Amino acid sequence: MAIQIEDRTIDTDDEGYLVDPGDWSEPVAEELARRENLQLDRLHWQVIEFMRRYLEQRQIAPDARYVIRHLADEVGLGEEARTKLFELFPYGYVRQACKIAGMRRPRAWST
Repeated sequence: MAIQIEDRTIDTDDEGYLVDPGDWSEPVAEELARRENLQLDRLHWQVIEFMRRYLEQRQIAPDARYVIRHLADEVGLGEEARTKLFELFPYGYVRQACKIAGMRRPRAWST
């Protein structure tokens, strides 16, 4: 499976995750979100941008607990952060947030 964006073909695996996270861009994220039936809003982008920074700095996808901590502390959602993350990505952190943020599918996670 592949995504066609701006005259580029972006390779994805059988589940729709990017083969190369370096191929990610905002238009790619928009297309991946569209395929997940999600309309990205400001809060989605805050999560995605945090995840991309984390990947760039550490060369690994952030665990959901780091995203929840970011939402709680940096975005100011406090106790609502965990619930809000799963409202934003109702089919799960790995299936939707990691995919849209351009991560490879995390092998060890089940959510």
